[in-house]
Amino acid sequence: MTRTAKNQGVIRDIDNQQSLLDVAESYLQESVAPVASDIDSHPEALRDALKGLGDRSLLALKVPQLWGGAEVNEATFRRFQQLVPRYSGALAFLQTQHQSAGGLLAKSENEFLKQQYLPRMGKGEVLVGVGFSQLRRNGEPLVKAIPVEGGYQVTGTVPWVTGFGFFQDFIVGAVLPDGRELYGIVPFTETNREIGGAIAFSEPMELAAMTSTNTVTAALTHWFLPQEQVLFVKKPGAIHESDKKNVLNHGFFALGCAGAGLDILETTAKRKQLEFIQYAFESLHEEFTCCQAAMMQALPPNSCPWEERLQLRVWAINLAGRCANAAVTASSGAANTKYHGAQRVYREALVFTVSGQTTAVMEATLTRLVNFTSCGEAG
Repeated sequence: MTRTAKNQGVIRDIDNQQSLLDVAESYLQESVAPVASDIDSHPEALRDALKGLGDRSLLALKVPQLWGGAEVNEATFRRFQQLVPRYSGALAFLQTQHQSAGGLLAKSENEFLKQQYLPRMGKGEVLVGVGFSQLRRNGEPLVKAIPVEGGYQVTGTVPWVTGFGFFQDFIVGAVLPDGRELYGIVPFTETNREIGGAIAFSEPMELAAMTSTNTVTAALTHWFLPQEQVLFVKKPGAIHESDKKNVLNHGFFALGCAGAGLDILETTAKRKQLEFIQYAFESLHEEFTCCQAAMMQALPPNSCPWEERLQLRVWAINLAGRCANAAVTASSGAANTKYHGAQRVYREALVFTVSGQTTAVMEATLTRLVNFTSCGEAG
């Protein structure tokens, strides 16, 4: 291939990925933003919004084209993950479970599972959740797996699984007797087999935000997981290594939430015609732009140390909280009503503060919060 042809291919790829983002933003602005409050509270509205992403083949962005995915680059994927929460935190939270499942399946060496799931994930013909955050916890494992003939017997409680009633299956994480981590696919529906164990689910949790996502607890009792349903068996502590490597990623949801707060603040400034609201918007927007640029620059592997990526994640979390607070403040008493946009974004900022939280992220977030002098100025 000549250099010219290669350059044309690169340009074409960039154009295609920008076109994907344009399609997503147009859909989010026209069809999601006007009903964001309904999507936050009502599963059927959220289901329709998720279907809209599937109709536009936006649900398997990191899956290779060979398997029916969009195979976007890392920068495009993070821009998408920032874009969705700007218009609906609930939709962002739900779709990322499925996107994560697709990314894991794509990396698995289990060809049977790839053929069974990946070609149908992009359009939402099959939807898969994840339930392995419990692997981050220290102490006695919440979910254990014992090797048996033909597979594994899994028993324990998964404290958080999002998407009950939306997803057909989910990827469960369990700990083997030697400390290794097992990841496999199980049904996301009540199942009680005479031979092979049972899976039961709690009622959806009454969360402060995004209740429509139907987050539940799953209880597995002597569940037989056949070898053909296993994605990986990873070394002990693999999830902690992954969290450290990907520490920046969850920050893009917080950044999108900050953008949602800024949108409300800008609209309110135009409506109320108060200079101090406009000043607040311009100041926060300038900081938002700087944070966004720094996070995008930090995406390439080895572009900066882990400590810097951690601080960027925490900056985005802090910014989301302040932009949401600014939206509430400028909206006055109206922001107290449950269905006001500022109230919704304020609650979503809470969710994105703790999503994918590790001990390091918790410590850094609190450190930034208290890093002020007694006069209230940054220290």
